[in-house]
Amino acid sequence: MCGIVGYVGREQAAPILLDGLSRLEYRGYDSAGVAVYHDGQVRVAKSKGRLQVLSDMIQGGRAIPGTIGIGHTRWATHGAPSDTNSHPHVSHSGKIAVVHNGIIENYAQLKSFLQAKGVPFVSETDSEVVAQLVEYFYEGDLLAAVGRVLHRIEGAYALGILCCDQPDQLIAVRKDSPLILGLGEESNFLASDVTAILRHTRDVIYMEDGEVAVLTAQGIQCYNSLLQPITKEVARVDWEVDAAEKGGYEHFMAKEIMEQPEALRRTIFPRIQDGEVYLEDFALTDEEIRDLQKLYIVACGSSYHVGMVGKYHLERLLRKPVEVALASEFRYMEPIVDEHTLVVVISQSGETLDTMAALREAKRLGAKVLAIVNVVGSSIARESDVVLYTWAGPEIAVATTKAYSTQLAVLNLLGLYFARRLGTIETEEYRDILGQMLLLSAQMEEVLAQKSQIQYLASRYFNHESIFFMGRNVDYALGLEGSLKLKEISYIHSEAYAAGELKHGTISLIEDGTLVVAVGTYGALFDKALSNVVEVKSRGADVLALTTASHAQRMEEVANGMMLIPDTHPMLLPSLGVVPLQLFAYYVALHRGCDIDKPRNLAKSVTVE
Repeated sequence: MCGIVGYVGREQAAPILLDGLSRLEYRGYDSAGVAVYHDGQVRVAKSKGRLQVLSDMIQGGRAIPGTIGIGHTRWATHGAPSDTNSHPHVSHSGKIAVVHNGIIENYAQLKSFLQAKGVPFVSETDSEVVAQLVEYFYEGDLLAAVGRVLHRIEGAYALGILCCDQPDQLIAVRKDSPLILGLGEESNFLASDVTAILRHTRDVIYMEDGEVAVLTAQGIQCYNSLLQPITKEVARVDWEVDAAEKGGYEHFMAKEIMEQPEALRRTIFPRIQDGEVYLEDFALTDEEIRDLQKLYIVACGSSYHVGMVGKYHLERLLRKPVEVALASEFRYMEPIVDEHTLVVVISQSGETLDTMAALREAKRLGAKVLAIVNVVGSSIARESDVVLYTWAGPEIAVATTKAYSTQLAVLNLLGLYFARRLGTIETEEYRDILGQMLLLSAQMEEVLAQKSQIQYLASRYFNHESIFFMGRNVDYALGLEGSLKLKEISYIHSEAYAAGELKHGTISLIEDGTLVVAVGTYGALFDKALSNVVEVKSRGADVLALTTASHAQRMEEVANGMMLIPDTHPMLLPSLGVVPLQLFAYYVALHRGCDIDKPRNLAKSVTVE
């Protein structure tokens, strides 16, 4: 959600902090601020609104000199967006400055305790408690004071801490909220995302839960939760900085939609070798696969929709029960999970807090956990028994596109790998699907070539205020993602329904001029999908259909507009079908003048419950 960046070195800190924060804008925020030490005091500048407001206020950083500082972009949880509630927060004497991602769950009790001791508070946030508590315990040793604080606060947090008594060091703390350290030449960094510091260094340390680090210009020393020194491995980031730039596109979302064919090549091609699925470093044995009695797919948002599609495919391929659960519900539903269950957790960032909590609950119950993630070294990757990376490259837009496509590809490959070992798929079909998967990226390029036609359709329908998606089987699951994309970035009310449920209440919402996006790609149920189109049209609906080339003629007879995808194996239809829905959502939002990469109230990585 929020973004953190910190710097200690020989250069002026404020411009570096602003640059880092600009690369974290995609995470979602409503205010920004920096704190920089200079001449015996910590100077703080912060403001509600976009980062540019802050940058103008401090003249691009020139108005606040100093070579050590911390910065933050805030997405409000406790306290409304305001200058006062913005980070960094400063202790009452001005000695300690803190930036914080996450939620301090027991902040109310701690605040009451400190107020009883005469400590004044100025904000409504939970985060200010940390700054005030560090000063309360501070007796000349900042690390020791931070250690005492960590034994008293509860919740999820990534912290950057600066003290004017020790102006050569920053302290970083992580628990259930992402934080990485960057190693430069006579300079070091902390950040909530590597994109913030990639211009300065590719050498990073991934902090684990409970760890603390002290950063100076000369080096970084890490400690465990008992404040005992530990040695950490330094990882090398291997993607280029321009991968996180727009590259001439108006929006990151447009760029990432167009990057999907190449992302699929990276995901699929290395994993099909000599006519077989090859999964790198796969830790489950054939015996363990055969021993599985049930699979759970656990995820949030678009990743959950990947799981919804995957359920149809995996149950057909494996002939084993597959349940799909929202990660935020998994812990509270008392799931029936044991050592014969495989829990597949899916997360783009690998840091989604609800998904992380579900992973830990699954392991507590004895299940094996397999993670499908994009970010190497992320928390979910480190805590899972098996990891399959999507290799999608950095995804900056809040509304996911290529993460969805690559997650779905990995889940399909996993299903084929399991089916081969279980003997539940005929060799001919297995070879056919793999062959079609190798053609998928080229077919996706064919779909993307129709973007001008989809833009025209968006120009016809962008002024609707309520849109319904309907489909059957995988088309229903695909409609869920299409609907989410639309509402995320265009703010149009949108719902997806299983088409067979129309007569059970949904059809009462259809009236003259209602836009219905009818997803009808699944050939086995196309006739039923066509009947549903006729049904809603008879009630006055305007129908925009998504179907395959082989069904285009019949659908054209009844629909008002059409989006087409090439024919492929039924298992792969959602991989192609999602692209027109992404483009449609993008162009609708563009016509409505929305802030596409930074939709209101949303964040890229949801790291609070």
